[in-house]
Amino acid sequence: MRYQLELFFTALGFFTRLPVPAWVPWSTERLNHAARYFPLVGWVVGAIGASAYLFFALVLPPSLAVILSMAVTIRATGAFHEDGWADTCDGLGGGWEKAQVLTIMKDSRIGSYGTVGMMLMLLAKVAALFELGAQGESGAALAMLVAHPLSRLAATSLIHHLPYVREDASAKSKPLARRMNGAELLTATGFGLLPLLLLGPLEALCAAGAAALTTVWAARMFVRRLGGYTGDLLGATQQVTELACYLGILVAWNFT
Repeated sequence: MRYQLELFFTALGFFTRLPVPAWVPWSTERLNHAARYFPLVGWVVGAIGASAYLFFALVLPPSLAVILSMAVTIRATGAFHEDGWADTCDGLGGGWEKAQVLTIMKDSRIGSYGTVGMMLMLLAKVAALFELGAQGESGAALAMLVAHPLSRLAATSLIHHLPYVREDASAKSKPLARRMNGAELLTATGFGLLPLLLLGPLEALCAAGAAALTTVWAARMFVRRLGGYTGDLLGATQQVTELACYLGILVAWNFT
């Protein structure tokens, strides 16, 4: 049990800026095995976002509550996945050959594709969460509790199904290159899907379906363009599937 707790804290420390106990040892091998708990980290981030939203909604208009709650989650994660999304937009938008795409994505500077992609992603999530909150404050909060774990499951699934394509050992996500075994994937799947129980049947089906379709689309594009995944592509997958989850819930509401 202690080892599993150490793996969870390893994942939490890697994907967020939240403090972890000093007794938790660090190693690339532990990070490799911690992939099973990536969706559980989404529980923590989702809870932070939902709590912040409900708090700010008590004293501020819903639109500002959404923006501030997103700012809190971005602070908690250090914009880890948003950075991956921006790099992916720059790489896939500005590069043609695989080597060129990978070089652009590794550049710490943000380009025009990344800037536009980041702006559109943030605006889309703000608009989606505002609409979810317009149906009742709990709507946006529940959506965050579901979307953060589910989107991290989507990114985790790429680790299991696709090859890692960066050859440089210094890459930050290199320790994640090992494919998970069946038990690890089952654990991740459970943590990613369990929050769907917070939604109604139709909302859960639409959220999961939208995330699954988006993940398949992203995986096919990554394989076609690069032959597999990188850490930036995992971050991009988390971002697009989080948005897809919000949109899926909104679609379900339009049918009820």
